[in-house]
Amino acid sequence: MEIIGYIASILIGVSLGLIGGGGSILTVPVLVYLFGVNPVVATGYSLFIVGITSSVGTYSYFKKGLVNIKTAVVFGIPSIIAVFLTRAYIVPAIPSEVFTIGSLVVTKSILMMIIFAVLMIAASYSMIKKDKAKKEEEASKQTFNYPVILLEGMVVGILTGLVGAGGGFLIIPALVVLSKLPMKEAVGTSLVIIAAKSLIGFLGEGAEVQVDWTFLMTISAFAIVGIFVGTYLSKKIEGAKLKPTFGWFVLVMGIYIIIKELFLK
Repeated sequence: MEIIGYIASILIGVSLGLIGGGGSILTVPVLVYLFGVNPVVATGYSLFIVGITSSVGTYSYFKKGLVNIKTAVVFGIPSIIAVFLTRAYIVPAIPSEVFTIGSLVVTKSILMMIIFAVLMIAASYSMIKKDKAKKEEEASKQTFNYPVILLEGMVVGILTGLVGAGGGFLIIPALVVLSKLPMKEAVGTSLVIIAAKSLIGFLGEGAEVQVDWTFLMTISAFAIVGIFVGTYLSKKIEGAKLKPTFGWFVLVMGIYIIIKELFLK
């Protein structure tokens, strides 16, 4: 199982480099089901892995001038604050047994995985649907809908803090629609935001979480190898064509997690 886990860790980076996002949605399931990490701990570990991998991924976008710093700051600040506060205060405040339905006891771990699975299903929809905004790639005059951007940044930050996913599938459409960024620039800017909020969110981890740094750095290293492979493949394969297929895979995974956590315990 561990060997499969390391291969899957490479695939996290490959998907990030190839389709510009979505890889982080695999991190928690890989940690929980292939390495046996507790779901609550896994969401924290995921923040670190996603943060480090996204940081490496931003290099090529900076090099091509496809990162909008102003947008990253406007969207990133509320998101960073929200993810840090979520990891530092909201996650520790969730009781170990949340509620009971008949004979089913919904624990903190089960709740985290269900929220994560719902987010996976939402992410799969954004990957599967056909992008009608392709023709709007040309850069138009950038405008900022500040109240909506701040609110969206906070929502993405809270979700990231709860489930440990980067939230690129939420950030990229927001940057295109609310900030009028061309798609490629939105992807690069999104990676910068994801890297910053994930790493700072990880710093909000409570002292009760004992971090296995050897394990964490090993998984991160495999994911980083994957992002280099994905970036190389992106020059030969059009990532947009693979996105729907990856979306269907994520959808199946999300449904599987819900069934496993609620009915197969």
